[in-house]
Amino acid sequence: MKLQTVQHFLNTIVFFLILVLFLTACSHPSTKSIEGVNKSTSKNLQVGQDHKDAGDNEQLFNADPQKKGENTDSNHINEQQENHKIDFSVKPNELGQVMILMYHNVSDKESEWSRSYDNFKKDLQILYENGYCLIGLKDFIQGRIDVPAGKTPVIITFDDGLQGQFNFIEKQGKTIIDPHSAVGIINDFAEAHPDFGKKATFYIYYPLPFRQKEYIKEKLNYIVSNGMEIGNHTYTHANLTKLSSEKIQKELALNVKATQGYVEGYSVDSLALPYGASSKSTYNFLKQGSFEGTSYKNNAILLVGANPAFSPWDTRFDPYRLPRVRASSPYFEQWIKYFKENPGERFISDSNPDIITFPKELKKHFNEKVANKKVITY
Repeated sequence: MKLQTVQHFLNTIVFFLILVLFLTACSHPSTKSIEGVNKSTSKNLQVGQDHKDAGDNEQLFNADPQKKGENTDSNHINEQQENHKIDFSVKPNELGQVMILMYHNVSDKESEWSRSYDNFKKDLQILYENGYCLIGLKDFIQGRIDVPAGKTPVIITFDDGLQGQFNFIEKQGKTIIDPHSAVGIINDFAEAHPDFGKKATFYIYYPLPFRQKEYIKEKLNYIVSNGMEIGNHTYTHANLTKLSSEKIQKELALNVKATQGYVEGYSVDSLALPYGASSKSTYNFLKQGSFEGTSYKNNAILLVGANPAFSPWDTRFDPYRLPRVRASSPYFEQWIKYFKENPGERFISDSNPDIITFPKELKKHFNEKVANKKVITY
C-alpha cells in the first residue's frame, strides 16, 4: 500500500514537470520572438518615418515590372532597410542644379577669355572647399553620377584647344607636361586631393589642337587614357549660323574623323557651339549627320555662358541646349556664392549611383521617363 502511494506521488510529480515544460515551450519563446520582431520593425519604421513614401516610389519607378505592386511585410522592411544606405543628414538632392564651367585659355594673364594660372588654381581650391567633385560630361549626360554623399558634381570644359590648356615643355632633356598648363594644374591638384578627381572635357578644332603639331597624337591619347574627354568644336571653329546643312555636316564630321585618326575608335559625342551660335533651321544637323562616309551623333550640345544646368532627371533638362557658367570673374564667384546661400538648389549626391534621392516637394520636376534607377523621396 505504501509502495503504491509512493508510485502515485512520483507519477504526479512527473506529470506536473511535463506540463510546466510544455507551457514554457509554447508560451515564453513565442512571446520573446514576437517582441523581437516588433522592436525591429518599430525601429525600421521610425528611421524611415520621414521618408515614408520611399517604398511607394521604388515600386512606381522600378525598372523591373514584376516587382510593381508587391507589398508584403518583408518587402516593406527591406525597403526601409534600403533607406538606411542613404545618409539623409546631408540632405541629398539629385534634382539639384549642376555647374558646367566654361574655360578658354589658361595663361599668365587674366582676361575675359583667359584664366590666370593662379586664379585657375584658386578655382579648384574653392570648388574643393565647397564640396564639389569633378565628373565627366559623358557621365552627366548618361546619369552616371558617382560622387560621395553630400558632395556636388561639377564639370569643367575648355573651348578651342589652346596651348595654355595642355602644353609640353622640355626639362633636363625630358618632355613633360607644363605644370602651369590646365592639365598640369589639374593633375597636381588631384594628386594632393585624390577625392576631387581630374575629369575635364576639351572642345577642340583643327588642324592644330593645343598648338603643338608634333604632340597632337600624344596629347589626345593622354587625355583619353587619363579619363578626360574630347569634344567637337567644329573642324575650323566655324560660325554655324552662316553655314548650310551640308557644310555643317562637313564641319562636324571632319572633326570626328580627325580625332579618330589620332585616337582610334574614340566616340566624339558632344558639341560646344563656336561663339554659342546656331540656327533653328539647321539645328537638327547639329545632333547628327554625315559627310563622305563619316557619321556623327551628339548626345549633348553646349551653349556659351549663362547659368548652371538642370539635373539629367529633371523635366526641364535639355541635353541639346546645355547652359554653362563662364569660369571668369565675377561669374564664377557669383555662382559659388549663390549655391552657398541657396544649398537647396544645388545637386547633392546620396553616394549611390543606382538610386535617385530628392526632397518630395520636387517630385513635380522629376522625369520618370528617363529614370531607370530606384527612386527615394523624403
